[in-house]
Amino acid sequence: MDKEKNIQLRRVFGYYWSTSFLIINIIGAGIFVAPKGVLKYCSMNVGLSLCVWAGCAVLSMTTTLCSAEIGINFPCSGSNYYFMKRCFGSLIAFLYLWTSLIQGPGIIAGQALLLAEYGIQPFYPSCSAPELSKKCLALAMLWIVGILTSRGVKEVTWLQIASTVLKMSILGLISLSGVVLLVKGRKENVEWFQNAFDGEFPDASQLTEAVFQGYFAYSGAGSFTLIAGELKTPRKTIPRIVFTAVPMVTIVYLLVNISYLTVLTPKEIVSSDAVAITWTDRVFPSLAWVIPFAISASLFSNLLINVFESARVIYIAGQQGHLPLLFHTLNSYSSPFLSVLLLVSMGSLAIVLTNLIDLINYFYFMVTFCSVLSAVGILKQRFQEPDLPSSYKVFLPFPSIAMAIGLSLVLIPLAKSLSVQYVVLLFVFSGLLFYIPLIHFKLRLVWFEKMTCYLQLLFNICIPDVSDEH
Repeated sequence: MDKEKNIQLRRVFGYYWSTSFLIINIIGAGIFVAPKGVLKYCSMNVGLSLCVWAGCAVLSMTTTLCSAEIGINFPCSGSNYYFMKRCFGSLIAFLYLWTSLIQGPGIIAGQALLLAEYGIQPFYPSCSAPELSKKCLALAMLWIVGILTSRGVKEVTWLQIASTVLKMSILGLISLSGVVLLVKGRKENVEWFQNAFDGEFPDASQLTEAVFQGYFAYSGAGSFTLIAGELKTPRKTIPRIVFTAVPMVTIVYLLVNISYLTVLTPKEIVSSDAVAITWTDRVFPSLAWVIPFAISASLFSNLLINVFESARVIYIAGQQGHLPLLFHTLNSYSSPFLSVLLLVSMGSLAIVLTNLIDLINYFYFMVTFCSVLSAVGILKQRFQEPDLPSSYKVFLPFPSIAMAIGLSLVLIPLAKSLSVQYVVLLFVFSGLLFYIPLIHFKLRLVWFEKMTCYLQLLFNICIPDVSDEH
């Protein structure tokens, strides 16, 4: 290890990279498939579906501003986890970490398989691609991402910017084409907008489902808390990226949905499994093979960023004593190599064992419940520590709105399937089998401490240098 070089996570990400990071996290595969669900649960009422997309943007902004308070006041990597440990104690924070150790690799595996699906499907135009081919490609992409992430932030930065340009180009093409067709004013293009609210109105339960579908497409807006320790001047950067990225994504989402409705009928959108590809077949048939590849390339950035940010939670958990100190180490590129290796290895296992990916549905709402705890923590801190120095405080009703949204996303799936409750509770509380002996009673494994030295030499990693920053 180069002794003259400081090994630590540095604040190297400014406004432009951070905005790009947030846009990539919000815009995943959702906008290419979610319009189907929103329109379906809105009873194919065009005007109401567009209102749902706009309303979901407002809800997303309220929860994102709550995350902004955490990221600004606790500007460290994995600040959400750190904040939870500070507010609710070691046990709750450990159970959050325990859930993340399965949820994170499961999501990464699902993204890798989705990437492989879009990447390989054009070679099988008349049938489904073989499962073995998709899994092999998904594994290859996941390990490439792991290698890139372990080589520091330089490669990640350039790939992310390139992918952001590609992703916005795809959505820009769809949006502008729809606007042009709408301006031309052909009857078949504008008939759905002339009487947008004349369709059937859904009942309350259906409208709630539509909101859930749209809200999931905005998920990831608070992900900057995971890399707050690497943002330059987070007090200024975080509010700027929030008020840039979320409105920009909202405008793009609305234009893309208008474009879909300009070209396709509501019934065609609801019956399509991949609305973007169906739209391309209708407007640009010659580009039918290009769009899946472009979507696959844009999904590569989501996979890259997810590995990048999830490794930061494992990294700080090693510092806080919830994981072995070995995970709080960096390689010569100032990357948490062992944290990345753990994520990629567990993600690979999830790809091979497809049933594990199915468990994402069971654990997704637990992550939502953690967002509820974050909102409760903000209120708790506000009333118990009113004099605590704070660079930014979110408008007080916003945490209450975030709690209401989160509780709805938690309780409704539980009401639909009681088996979810038992599976999740069993898994979450199984973390106590590790917490009680290893964290509470501080049991030390001698063989692991000996192995730590060998792993440090093997992977050329070390404990990070102490930062001069307060």
